[in-house]
Amino acid sequence: MNELLPCVEVEATVPATASVIFLHGLGADGHDFEPAVPLFALPWARFILPHAPSLPVTINGGYIMPAWYDIRSLGFDPHAGPREDEDHIRASAAAITRLIARENARGIPSDRIVLGGFSQGGAMALYTGSRHPETLAGLLVLSAYELLPDKRDEQTRANCDTPVLFCHGRHDPLVPMFAGRAAHDAALSPGRDVRWHDYPIQHEVSTAELQLVSAWLHERLPR
Repeated sequence: MNELLPCVEVEATVPATASVIFLHGLGADGHDFEPAVPLFALPWARFILPHAPSLPVTINGGYIMPAWYDIRSLGFDPHAGPREDEDHIRASAAAITRLIARENARGIPSDRIVLGGFSQGGAMALYTGSRHPETLAGLLVLSAYELLPDKRDEQTRANCDTPVLFCHGRHDPLVPMFAGRAAHDAALSPGRDVRWHDYPIQHEVSTAELQLVSAWLHERLPR
């Protein structure tokens, strides 16, 4: 299928010269991040907040909810077998890539697009952005982790130096901080701008974190 994901769109208040595509977490939707958009004060940026498809989620007893992929277990033991559904991951990545292509068609080049997300959405942003064939402005990974680390050879040269901002809660009970830190460490390479910030919070986003994200977005998408 080549249909576009349904999205919440917060249009730029002046002619758009940049875009931010932000992916929500498990069980949420595109409206989840919408209240944060005015805090970033980026009137030249269009914010695209897509809704994930609804899927049965194993860790929630098969309950159908918005999800970028099925999660089979809560643990992060690499020897316990596949934790996530790889087919779902790849299908969601293809759908997110189509959103990037639509922004390109609307006049926003890839190097003026930040791809980010929270939790599942942050994991998808890191996965999709690392494999995108054109250089992006940056990747924003909030309370997330690396998907399919054994498939890093799929990552593209176009985004091997793309700046990445990782933020995480120190007391996160759902995505433990060590999983986020491992994703950060895997993204490190000489000369690459990869940043890590952690906060005294759980699986959530704090005001201080949003202020940091705002400054980083202005850095990555200057007027």
